[in-house]
Amino acid sequence: MKGFPVRPAPSESVGEAARAVARRQAEQLTLVRRRAQPAAVYITRMTLTAVFAYLLALQLPGGSTRSVLAPLTALLVVQATLFHTIRSAVQRVIGVTTGVLAAVAVAAYVPFSWWVLGLLIAGTLALGLMLRLREETLEVPISAMLIFSVDSHAAATSRITETLVGAAAGLAAGLLFAPLRVQSAKDAIGDLSRQMADLLGQMADGLADVPDPRRAAEWLDRTRALRGEIERVDDALAQAEESVRLNPRRLRYPDPAAGLRDGVDTLERAATDLRVLARAVADSARLDSGDSPVKDEETRARLAAVIAELAASVRAYGQLIEIEPEPFDAPDAQAEPALSLVLEDHLEEAQRRQDRLADLLATDPAERPDGWPLRGEILAHVDRLRSELQPRHPAPADVARRPLRTRVRAKLHV
Repeated sequence: MKGFPVRPAPSESVGEAARAVARRQAEQLTLVRRRAQPAAVYITRMTLTAVFAYLLALQLPGGSTRSVLAPLTALLVVQATLFHTIRSAVQRVIGVTTGVLAAVAVAAYVPFSWWVLGLLIAGTLALGLMLRLREETLEVPISAMLIFSVDSHAAATSRITETLVGAAAGLAAGLLFAPLRVQSAKDAIGDLSRQMADLLGQMADGLADVPDPRRAAEWLDRTRALRGEIERVDDALAQAEESVRLNPRRLRYPDPAAGLRDGVDTLERAATDLRVLARAVADSARLDSGDSPVKDEETRARLAAVIAELAASVRAYGQLIEIEPEPFDAPDAQAEPALSLVLEDHLEEAQRRQDRLADLLATDPAERPDGWPLRGEILAHVDRLRSELQPRHPAPADVARRPLRTRVRAKLHV
């Protein structure tokens, strides 16, 4: 009957639910595989480092077969990147040495008592803060308390020596095993581009009919959620850049993470343009007038055609970043040029379809005043989104060095 919504057939609802469940299961399996592999590598790397530190400490004169200070130090020193490993090793050695020397100096003149222990803890904490040891600040009072409680020069020497051995083992592990996290950053960029392409594709499909205002509002909400995804990509890119710092392989090859910054910047600006485009479509869907752009069948068809090409362009752009070979890998001589041509073809087709859309939207404001501002907004945002994916010159050095998170928050408040 007229006025009642048409409900989908039960078989269609079941089919859609089954497909949704299948997609979620596939995504979960992918996440499990991605997380399990780094976890296994991490466990193996840490175990080998600790055992190596223990065996190395056994070679020291007077080394105890039950001493675990060296492997403990090695475990605490090893970090995700070589740069952080070196910094942690230096800070830990300084903290242990400072605490041991402070305890030896105090024990030489003052007997052990509760108030002396309190003064020693306060003083060594102050020393740790003055030396800016950050996470290793507590290592100073811990080492001081341990040595002060036994009052033994042999224990003091052993603690410093085994700390040096553990730090050396951690540095060796960092030099040998510290991974380059460039691929994880590429994966994050690829995930972001696919999410943007999927959203654009759904918008294009949804314009087959007059979009419901609530559905258009959902598109806008999803573009707002891209802010969190961009911050996740920012974190992955920061880890990639940190993993390259001081890495020995950097001496032979250029920075493998340098080109990713431009790709992230492009997707960041494209996400902003996608958001304002979704807002213009949502405003047009809410406009209670026949002049609304999305309520005209021909306008919707041409706009959907442009958005579909933009979706394919964003997807190809993300794939182009993902397949870019690292300097240590053999480059694929065919995949990158082929994807570049695919991207260029989609952008050229988007330009042609945009010109057809512009011909239809170019109406006299006096004739259709209600929807005229929205027509201009939609056309402008489509053009900006397409232009962002065009080849461009590298950004100035001062802009490229700015923290991405700062620029995201400044640009996405639309």
